[in-house]
Amino acid sequence: MLGKSGVGKSVLIKCIIGLLRPDSGKIIVLGKNIPDLDHDELDRIRAKVGFLFQSNALYDSMTVRANLEFPLRRHWIEMSQTEMDDLVMEVLNNVGLAHAVDMMPEELSGGMRKRIALARTLILKPGIILYDEPTTGLDPVTGREISALIVDIQRKYHSASIIISHDMHCVKRTSDRVAVLINGKCYAVDTYETLRNSSDPQIKQFFE
Repeated sequence: MLGKSGVGKSVLIKCIIGLLRPDSGKIIVLGKNIPDLDHDELDRIRAKVGFLFQSNALYDSMTVRANLEFPLRRHWIEMSQTEMDDLVMEVLNNVGLAHAVDMMPEELSGGMRKRIALARTLILKPGIILYDEPTTGLDPVTGREISALIVDIQRKYHSASIIISHDMHCVKRTSDRVAVLINGKCYAVDTYETLRNSSDPQIKQFFE
């Protein structure tokens, strides 16, 4: 999803997950209209829709292990500690950070924090993952690694993704379709290559 700052990209995905309430209209996610759901119903939907915050939103007072266990405990998922440990190591292996399981967030680099935040998103095995600027603040090499990891996760977990990004390498690498938001409305939806070759100045500005 492309759009200038302030056009409503982050607001849109926060509405999708029920963190913000739209003024009007419907948002249908997994067959449910999000604005109509009560707190418990929203929680059940959120267990199936992962959200990778731009800031990562890790708990600084918790180890990596505790950060990953938190969603499982929050959603009252019944499993033994052994099963929980196995699941924690599974998602850490999938993001290449099994060795960081007992580290604190302050000990992690920016790229590692992003990977741990993604691991925490994956631990509930969501069918949909929302990414808010997943490569912002990362150096180009780490940004490319995160983009490649997003694609790997899509294939491994068979998950659908909505990705907000200003990083055109990330957009090209991760997208099947690209939506362009202009003045709060969906102006165009097409493949990266089709939009990149567009003669429309409203679209061209994102690819120059």
